[in-house]
Amino acid sequence: MKQLSKSVYYTGTLNPNMRVFDVIMRTEYGTSYNSYIIKGASQTALIETSHASFWDTFKEDIDSVLNGRGIDFLILNHTEPDHSGCVARLLQEYPNLTIVCSQPAALYLKNITNIENLKIQIVRDGDTLCLGDKTLRFINAPFLHWPDSMFTWLEEDNFLFSCDFLGCHFCEPEVFDTRIHYPEKYQDALKYYYDCIFGPFPTFVQKGLEKIKDLPIRMICPSHGPILTSREYIANAMWAYKTWSASKANERKLIPLFYCTAYGNTAKLAEAIRKGILRTLPNAEVNAYNLIEHTQDELAALLNSSDAFLIGALTINRDAVPPIWQLLSHVDAINIAKRPAALFGSYGWSGEGFANTAERLKGLKCKLFDEQFKVNFVPSEADLAAAEQFGAEFAKSL
Repeated sequence: MKQLSKSVYYTGTLNPNMRVFDVIMRTEYGTSYNSYIIKGASQTALIETSHASFWDTFKEDIDSVLNGRGIDFLILNHTEPDHSGCVARLLQEYPNLTIVCSQPAALYLKNITNIENLKIQIVRDGDTLCLGDKTLRFINAPFLHWPDSMFTWLEEDNFLFSCDFLGCHFCEPEVFDTRIHYPEKYQDALKYYYDCIFGPFPTFVQKGLEKIKDLPIRMICPSHGPILTSREYIANAMWAYKTWSASKANERKLIPLFYCTAYGNTAKLAEAIRKGILRTLPNAEVNAYNLIEHTQDELAALLNSSDAFLIGALTINRDAVPPIWQLLSHVDAINIAKRPAALFGSYGWSGEGFANTAERLKGLKCKLFDEQFKVNFVPSEADLAAAEQFGAEFAKSL
């Protein structure tokens, strides 16, 4: 527990040993599950809870702050289980509390808690809640990063409870930005968190920033990571989100070719196709990448920022090889829709990898080039010439 002001307390829990979050995110700096208590003159609000596995620690902290006082309202800015994991247990302790949340959150909570008759107060953009001498105003923030997300603004203290926005998976015991011991690692965590959580929603990030840009923010209290109290860190986080979410068109068309090759045959096709693309689009940035020679982070960044891309689909045991599936598992599925893509490669017995990869790209709603360029075993000179022409035709389709 830490006191943020005369009436506001931090009751979050620290998880410094976490190394993977939500299956796909690495958390090499751990994380925190931040929650806050606001003690008004007449009523008390708890903002967020914690991961269910930290219930005992969480309960001890809120009890130490409440000192026998009850909880009137639970503000849920977002209902993902790292925010709402302790809700069901909390309701056992405080059965009369009212949950305050957005309309989508109210729908999700019934399945998260498996409690039918929840006492819920749905709030919309601009609605307020009075705790006596403290006023909470709610700011709708959809897709930052769930449809249910919102911010909570404490008007008298100028505190913004920003949900996941402007936070990160970064755990240091002192909690405050003024006591960050490894600022360069914090900045790394901030960027990685943005890329994973908010990267798919740049326009919503811009809308969220627009809603809070004129607030006289004195403190940003996110759901993960350090509480931001200094002008330097507040300005840095908001500038970073603004910069990262800005629309950035490639100066030259970026058309990477990703492939695997067992005996060099698909690599030869990749080079021929690359030449064909450059013949049609000489100013484009076109490079071929053997998947086993580059990191998945590097390859995913190239694919997700591309204007179009090609996959060289190697087949082993009637399927595309694991590096192909690993690459496609890193696709930004929200923003990849309608992205032009094409398939090519050499195969041996039957070549099922092409059809399987095509189905994955169709499922991602990519704009798949009508033709696939396939060669059985070793490409001849005529095959390489045809591959070059295939690249030229794909480039023309762009």
